[in-house]
Amino acid sequence: MPPSDPSRLRIVVADDSVLLREGLVRLFDEAGFETVGAFGDADSLLVRIAELQPDVAVLDVRMPPTFRDEGVRAAIRIRADHPSVAVLLLSQYVEGTYAQELLSAGNGGTGYLLKDRIASLEELKDAVTRVAEGGTVLDPQVVRELLVRRTDPLAALTPRETEVMQLMAEGRTNAGIAQRLTIGVGAVEKNVTAIFQKLGLEDSGDDHRRVLAVLASLQR
Repeated sequence: MPPSDPSRLRIVVADDSVLLREGLVRLFDEAGFETVGAFGDADSLLVRIAELQPDVAVLDVRMPPTFRDEGVRAAIRIRADHPSVAVLLLSQYVEGTYAQELLSAGNGGTGYLLKDRIASLEELKDAVTRVAEGGTVLDPQVVRELLVRRTDPLAALTPRETEVMQLMAEGRTNAGIAQRLTIGVGAVEKNVTAIFQKLGLEDSGDDHRRVLAVLASLQR
């Protein structure tokens, strides 16, 4: 449910950068929000969140210990265990996979913004308020990434898999691809298998998956 007093939202912040974390606290204070907790990692936030009872949790995507997806994992858990708490992810990069995972985990009350593209305090204040009210806030670049992933399965390929796909389209064998990319044939075979999986090309015994993969590339 939306907070009873949107003008005095209770915020918790999790970001491993001290400067960014303290900067967010000051910005939220200026915006009229109440920052009830600031943490350097997601686990510390999760331990205290029930006690602090925030309206919104603002988290960095990458935090200790692995600096991969701790913020996303915490956000998904918060939405599951504390559905009244909205979450706003902040990142330096467009990470479409993480955004898609978060959005698929709940209905509203979520946001994903790029730190470098937040132009003003008002913009940040508006984003926090909107997710607190149950809305969804996404940076336009994140939206474009999600649309590409939805409409183009080839967007899921890694740079190496894309190179292998292009050489497959040229009619090269695995041995020829290996020679061209200066990698082992076994590495090529792993990439080819990954391409088949990501394009949803099951080994039915009727269709030649290599041909289907190349057709998908040419129809892009």
